[in-house]
Amino acid sequence: MATYLEVLMTAFVNHDATLQGGMRDFDDSSLVRSYLAGEERAFSELVRRYEKRLQNFVFRATGDTSRAEDLVQETFLRVVRHLHRFDHTKKFSTWIYHIASNLAKNELRNRSRDPVVLFQRLEDNKRDDERQIQFVDPKGDADRLLKLHEHQDLISQAVRVMPVHHKEVFILREMADYTYEDIAVITQAELGTVKSRLNRAREAFKAAIEQMGFDYIEGPL
Repeated sequence: MATYLEVLMTAFVNHDATLQGGMRDFDDSSLVRSYLAGEERAFSELVRRYEKRLQNFVFRATGDTSRAEDLVQETFLRVVRHLHRFDHTKKFSTWIYHIASNLAKNELRNRSRDPVVLFQRLEDNKRDDERQIQFVDPKGDADRLLKLHEHQDLISQAVRVMPVHHKEVFILREMADYTYEDIAVITQAELGTVKSRLNRAREAFKAAIEQMGFDYIEGPL
């Protein structure tokens, strides 16, 4: 029986093998069952589906590309260790994001500072289901809007002062487009708490952006 680490490393290097097995047509729960039944390619497919998305999420939460990669690997290691405990009545996506979210929060707690850099894209991970914040320049100056996107350190200032749990729901909702219900599962918070935290985060973000001379609106690009 392969060790957890061996399974994980095999999954990271064998993404393409899942194509031949037709596992891209499986839903997440079916992949979990297949892996538990002995089909290691199923876990490779789960890694393929979630690796880049989680790296994007964790990077936006921590602002550190290298640590994001490490934390995502730790996420998958914990997943493979505890996959037998997965509740198939729940969404696999919310379960794995909950694990990644906890690791990201622990990382921030261990730092003397916790920059969050928004709008940093992993170019090979541009997905249709991702959603980003929109900005409108009230003066209609395209050059100023471009400058805003180019100077990501200015954007990070808008969320840097947020409490960690506000940043968390803000990124999950505004950047990853998760539903309130899924965010509640990921963060293990009441639905009303999620909405309250998100409202406060949006207000703080909106105020910061407007101070830069831009209007903030919600919705997909």
